[in-house]
Amino acid sequence: MMCMVSRTGRELQRYDMGRRLVVGCIPYRYKNENGELEVLVISSQKGHAMMFPKGGWELDESVEEAASRECFEEAGVVGVVECTLGKWSFKSKSRGIYREGHMFPMLVAEQLELWPEKNLRQRVWMKVEEAREVCQSWWMKEALDVFVERLASPTFNKQDFLN
Repeated sequence: MMCMVSRTGRELQRYDMGRRLVVGCIPYRYKNENGELEVLVISSQKGHAMMFPKGGWELDESVEEAASRECFEEAGVVGVVECTLGKWSFKSKSRGIYREGHMFPMLVAEQLELWPEKNLRQRVWMKVEEAREVCQSWWMKEALDVFVERLASPTFNKQDFLN
């Protein structure tokens, strides 16, 4: 059974050299028999921006567990968190302080009808090009580019990237 309440507070947050560590995910699926790739973007809590699910990495979880939790809480999807896309240092728009963001792709296995932040966010499946246009965060766009390059690589073997 999954908890239907998002974690809140900063007591368990991880920090490195004063920077809060955050973890994000690019949820994706193959839409049809043609294998058309789609990614899931969500609205910010205030609804003014579109982004990929992300949030704080807490002391009682691995980075992959944090990525999975954020996808569940914010986007209502569960699946397989794959090998890291990288980490980025970025400035928080709300507080103007630097954070370190880790990004992962997640192959979505299930899209839930109920999830903790359902009443706070919209979720939209779209093509990669559309997601790149609407995503507000430069570092998430870079992570998306890394993901697309990985999939396009002639040496790409999905099994190599599963955690």
